[in-house]
Amino acid sequence: MSNIHCIVAATDFSTFAERAVQRAAHIARQHNAELHLVHVVRPLDLYPSLTLAPEALSPVEVSQHDQVVQEAEHTRLDELASRLNSQFGIRSRAVTLLGRAHTKIAAYAQEAPADLLVAGTRGESTLIDLFLGSTASRLLRVAPCPLLIVRIPADEPYRQVLAAVDFSPVSAAVVAHALDLASAAPVETLHVLGSEVEQRLRKAKFVDVDITDWLARLRAQSDKQLETLLSGIAKGETADRLILPGSPPAVICQQIVESHADLVVLGRHGHGGDMQEWLLGSVSKDVAQAAACDVLVIGPKGE
Repeated sequence: MSNIHCIVAATDFSTFAERAVQRAAHIARQHNAELHLVHVVRPLDLYPSLTLAPEALSPVEVSQHDQVVQEAEHTRLDELASRLNSQFGIRSRAVTLLGRAHTKIAAYAQEAPADLLVAGTRGESTLIDLFLGSTASRLLRVAPCPLLIVRIPADEPYRQVLAAVDFSPVSAAVVAHALDLASAAPVETLHVLGSEVEQRLRKAKFVDVDITDWLARLRAQSDKQLETLLSGIAKGETADRLILPGSPPAVICQQIVESHADLVVLGRHGHGGDMQEWLLGSVSKDVAQAAACDVLVIGPKGE
């Protein structure tokens, strides 16, 4: 039985957002879920340069302007919801909010409550925004539920899903969500032995030491953990196993290419995001930034 009953899809009506909306609609139809389309209008008072202009508007004029824009955008969003209802045979509603996009979207997803939050990528100014877009990159840190970042066109259901696990508590939810979104598509479960293994391999090569037995034991141990993990989740569904050494982000992205995966699922550690980890890099952020496919990120508690 599906655990997806309510989907929130963020849109700014761009081409990138359209992909996210289409994917959300596909998933809503697949799981008989309700789709909430959310568009956030940025109010004039959030534009710093506005107050510097000689003809700066009064607070009343600013409020009236924001209301007119919000009403116009809501009409546009209503039309989109109606088209999706007819095209996919789903239940969808339009929600227009006023404020900062990522804050309002996350808060609405919390209140809905959403089982899945969907957003598109969009290149903007900063380094990570160049790959994800400011809203998607910020939602990656604050999303209250699983976040699906859509990068590729949503012309058909997913054909190949990759679930990356590290045996932390969230790993069970990662596999469960991968199977849920895969439907009939094959799922490959990947465990990367980690950067410590990569360092040992490099050191062994440098000093000419054979660590074959040590690596084989490590693989065998990981294989047992993977078998235990899948036996309690898959319930007869197919989830192939793969264990590889190396740096997790690099190995995951390479496996996406080799397996032709159009969706990768992985966990995010540290709810709300740790600033130091965010600046230095994390596996979920690095994969979301570099993957050539859609990325579903699951929070530390499975949300």
